[in-house]
Amino acid sequence: MAIADVSAKPIAELVSLAGRVAVVTGGAQGLGHAMVNRLAEAGAAVLIIDLRAEQAAAAAAQVASATGSRVMSAAIDVTDEAAVSAVADLAVAELGSLDIWVNNAGLYPNVPLLNVTIEDWDKVMTVNLRGVFIGAREAARRMIDAGQGGVIVNVVSTAGFRGVAPGVTSYVTSKHGVRGMIKQMALELAPHDIRVLGVAPTFCTTEGNMAALAELPDRVREEIAATLSSRLGRVGVPDDIARAVLFAASDMSLFMTGSTLLVDAGETI
Repeated sequence: MAIADVSAKPIAELVSLAGRVAVVTGGAQGLGHAMVNRLAEAGAAVLIIDLRAEQAAAAAAQVASATGSRVMSAAIDVTDEAAVSAVADLAVAELGSLDIWVNNAGLYPNVPLLNVTIEDWDKVMTVNLRGVFIGAREAARRMIDAGQGGVIVNVVSTAGFRGVAPGVTSYVTSKHGVRGMIKQMALELAPHDIRVLGVAPTFCTTEGNMAALAELPDRVREEIAATLSSRLGRVGVPDDIARAVLFAASDMSLFMTGSTLLVDAGETI
């Protein structure tokens, strides 16, 4: 097998996801909701995975109405191996295939280093690493069975490239781990025409981020706030990240695998 040469295709066809099926974890709100919207707008049928059943169903209905694409939802825990496997089967059975899997769900706790318990540490690693691994593995299994290739997009963070504000040791560690996972999975899945890419957002004005920011100690909040005046003149919004995910999922990035795209307005320069 080999990745196709799409040089002769027009831009509209390269961006189009018509006929493809995408799964987005943590897709009920924030970055995930914006990703669902752009993937559906590009023509994909989308399955939203989220713990919040009512929010996920509402998001699915809203995006379906706005884009005309078929959008479903399922309420599961991304760390539950059996549940993720069942949802991967659901995508194939109900939507016809599984072509794109976006691992977006994650935790961002703020606990000073010396106060981090083993339980705190394990919870972050379970969601941010195990959850990503399970989703990617189950997606790859279905893609290999179908023999049509596919794309796995793992949402990283600028915290996967550098240290950030105090209190997020477990988060920073988990996101560095996801970057390593992307590289290794890209190596192992390339023979099956499955591409694995990362998208690394900077801070964006999502519901969850703003709520988390409000709960931080004043000193930490001030440090973070100081970084929000980006080199491009504004704070990021969810669609800034969603457009990069669409690029990664589409044939526009067909000759890319194993890399992580920074969407950080120059934060990590």
